Amino acid sequence: MSEFDSNSGSSNNPKHKLTSAGITILGVSGALALGFYAVVTPFLTPALRKICLPFVPATSTQLKNVKQALKNRNGSLLDIGSGDGRIVLQAAKQGFQATGVEINYWLVLFSRYKAYQLRLQQQARFIKQDLWKTDLAKYDNIVVFGVEQMMQPLKEKLSHEMNPNMWVVACRFPFPSWEPALTIGTGIDTVWVYKSLPGTMNNDNVQKTDKFFRD
Repeated sequence: MSEFDSNSGSSNNPKHKLTSAGITILGVSGALALGFYAVVTPFLTPALRKICLPFVPATSTQLKNVKQALKNRNGSLLDIGSGDGRIVLQAAKQGFQATGVEINYWLVLFSRYKAYQLRLQQQARFIKQDLWKTDLAKYDNIVVFGVEQMMQPLKEKLSHEMNPNMWVVACRFPFPSWEPALTIGTGIDTVWVYKSLPGTMNNDNVQKTDKFFRD
């Protein structure tokens, strides 16, 4: 009788095994769910914003057009919504002191890793930051791969923060009512270059032929 009692209380009871396995599975599932949430949330969060700037990598043609637009420029450069960092890294190779602002922290980390891989940490930096809270006046050149609904608000922000000699390169969508100094490419690969001319920031007599990017 005592032998039977001993076996019945053994840890080999199938019910005990099932419970342990269930706890393990539950724990693993919970960890996977949390990991998935942590990775996916930064990509989905922009869609909840009033103006969504989704991550769409620049094509090789767009990269070439941006490079051509900036071929005679130097100084500092800001890429608004820098994504995986390819514009910033290309600009760093061109000799710019390049900065990318990006709201998705995973993309910021990836971009920093790529800069480290290419040994461009001194020329390329990436910041997790809201573009609308970024001071644009500090930069000589600005690149933006925008969406249509953000171009008007961004134009207003630039109107208050632009500095003399600033160039703005808009990709995919132009700024409404601003006349570009230069247009490169066609279709989705088009880039528009807008120039702020020295000494004309508040000059209403500037002619359209000057391509000054004010209304």
